[in-house]
Amino acid sequence: MNAEYSTPDEITDPIRGGNFPYSTDVKPPYLPLIARNTIAMVLAGGRGSRLEQLTDWRCKPSVHFGGKFRIIDFTLSNCVNSGIRRIGILTQYKAQSLIRHVQRGWSFLDGRLGEFVELLPAQQRMDSSWYTGTADAVFQNLDILRRYEPRYVLVLAGDHVYKMDYGKMLVEHVRRQADCTIGCVEVPVEAGSAFGIMQVDEERRVIGFQEKPANPQPLPGRPDTTLASMGIYVFNAPFLYEQLIRDADTRNSSHDFGKDIIPYLVKRGYRVHAHFLSDSSVHGSEGRSYWRDVGTVDAYYEANMELVKVTPELNLYDREWPIWTYQEQLPPAKFVFDDEERRGCAIDSLISGGCIISGSTVRRSLLFSNVRVHSYCTVEDSVILPNVEISRHAVVRRAIIDKHCKLPEGIQIGVDPEADRRRFHVTPKGVTLVTPEMLGQKVHHAR
Repeated sequence: MNAEYSTPDEITDPIRGGNFPYSTDVKPPYLPLIARNTIAMVLAGGRGSRLEQLTDWRCKPSVHFGGKFRIIDFTLSNCVNSGIRRIGILTQYKAQSLIRHVQRGWSFLDGRLGEFVELLPAQQRMDSSWYTGTADAVFQNLDILRRYEPRYVLVLAGDHVYKMDYGKMLVEHVRRQADCTIGCVEVPVEAGSAFGIMQVDEERRVIGFQEKPANPQPLPGRPDTTLASMGIYVFNAPFLYEQLIRDADTRNSSHDFGKDIIPYLVKRGYRVHAHFLSDSSVHGSEGRSYWRDVGTVDAYYEANMELVKVTPELNLYDREWPIWTYQEQLPPAKFVFDDEERRGCAIDSLISGGCIISGSTVRRSLLFSNVRVHSYCTVEDSVILPNVEISRHAVVRRAIIDKHCKLPEGIQIGVDPEADRRRFHVTPKGVTLVTPEMLGQKVHHAR
């Protein structure tokens, strides 16, 4: 069945007035109008259980990344840099640290101009249940969406690290007169079972979609590569409302975009198109696209460690596409003592504000804010989250040290894997994760 869905003749700018034709002949000057007619709904309610103890006290989008950011900052920065300044964040699981971060760091949008970042926790607005799936989370906020009268709804995952110009995806969606456009990226076929996998024709129309298949279908002529959904969707707003209501009334649905909504649309011949991440490269990336699913402890560690390279793929110094975040007011990083056996230094590392490296050596590591490394310590190939204190004579190698840990004097982490497994979490690739609870320490506030 080849479904038909009527589109309006023109689009009206809800903020400044004016309109432009709704057709395949959309020129770049219309992009600001398209962006202002778009609301982004960021799905930020997931736990991310594969991150193990890193998400015991925070949701995955709230996990720290890159020295001073949270994972959700990348999605929100993509929105703002793309001109999309009406944003809803759907929260559920252990959201306190995320809520606090958004309130502190994302309050600069101007409500007088119709701009906002609005937190939308599960409030049982439509029925008595909490969010039961990604589609249900948006469905339960239909009244809020309708109030703002968007022409397009951009549905985003808040738990990936990437740079993407959503404006280019929106323009392609309008040009193709699509009902739904899905952001996609090429991934190794052995990793494909963690994603929704797509098949497309010559015009990039989606002709097949399987959610997390055991045996992902490779791309034609490329047996080692498959096409994965990024969990990023553009919908025409009225069409999305219809589909969410239909899905909510469907028995046995899990009310999820990847499991239910998208397969339904593809099977019934709706105009579902793929948009490749490589077509949305941003300024300063030299045509390269960057996207990481940091869904496991090993993937999270590797993505952070990439940043200490001389020229990392993710450019955090790009002034044309800045990553915004809550900027805590801290003193500069400090390095003290220059004795032969007690020299404070850091090599091939990122050191954030408020850190003090006192007579110790840090190599190929990433230190978040307010880390204190006391004398005679060695820290190598490690990710140290905020407010960690490392006491004298400690050795830390290939480790992730969670926020607020106080490592006792002389402790050795990443030296003896068997000893680490008795106290801490050791990943399949040999990275040691340490949390305050593993050290017998309690933290009495959200992380």
